[in-house]
Amino acid sequence: MKIVSLFSVVRGYNIPVIVMAQYLSAIFILSPKDMGAMQILLDANVFILVLASSLSIASGYIINNFYDSEKDLINRPQKSMLDRLVSQRTKLYVYFALNFLVVLISVFISWRVVLFFSIYIFLIWFYSHKLKKYPIVGNLTASFLAVFPFFGILIYFYKKEQYNPYEIETGIVFAHAAFLYLLLLVREITKDLENIKGDLANDYQTIPVVYGESTSKKVIAALCAATLFPVYLLTDVYDVGYMDLYFYGCLAALLVFVALIWKASTRTQFLQLHNLLKFLIVMGVFCIVLIDPSVLVNGKKYLAVNF
Repeated sequence: MKIVSLFSVVRGYNIPVIVMAQYLSAIFILSPKDMGAMQILLDANVFILVLASSLSIASGYIINNFYDSEKDLINRPQKSMLDRLVSQRTKLYVYFALNFLVVLISVFISWRVVLFFSIYIFLIWFYSHKLKKYPIVGNLTASFLAVFPFFGILIYFYKKEQYNPYEIETGIVFAHAAFLYLLLLVREITKDLENIKGDLANDYQTIPVVYGESTSKKVIAALCAATLFPVYLLTDVYDVGYMDLYFYGCLAALLVFVALIWKASTRTQFLQLHNLLKFLIVMGVFCIVLIDPSVLVNGKKYLAVNF
């Protein structure tokens, strides 16, 4: 049972999705146009970057669980009881072991990668220990940390000697990142609405606690509206192939989401809306392939800009 408990603490069910997201992003969005899928999959440095990211995120879940143990007893009592089968001391041992392993394997690429992940590990700890208890900054930081590892892969390709920086349209990278960031930000505030009872009991100064439920819903609606801009770029300016179907579907889903969240008032309703956002994010990972399925066989397709 302790293995199951540790699996729950590190949210092992999320790790394969994170690995897939990083590899698909590397193949279809972040890499030079002349690199084929197999070349990326067999690149030892990309493997180390993805592995280090996954281990860093797993350790982040541990330290987050460590600091949130009291709050989770209120918000997620069943999961919390499972997580408590592993002692706090053991969690810290695993946390430090994972971080040490991240630094160790990063050495095989370069000192810059070591620095990158050292900063990432510190930011995760600082967020879990301090920032998540503050309104706005906690939400902004959590969403930023979720997309941070992808920039490590982008920087890696940018620094490769054979890489011409003009071979990748940086606009499309940041448009994807902006859309994902906004979606994650909406998810974070929705999660705060879901967990407001535990946050109040443990003095977490989240947006719903400080500004109220109504203001939180207005912020969520504004962020959903803001997704229109990156979606416009990704569907009308840049060529994302058939993935535009995903973005149109997301807009429709977010419209329904906003209508439902205005009516939501119970933890169960907020949890259901939270799960809808998680579904959209996971679907976005799989739909990256729709940018150009032929890349899996023929290599990198140039991402054009439509004027």
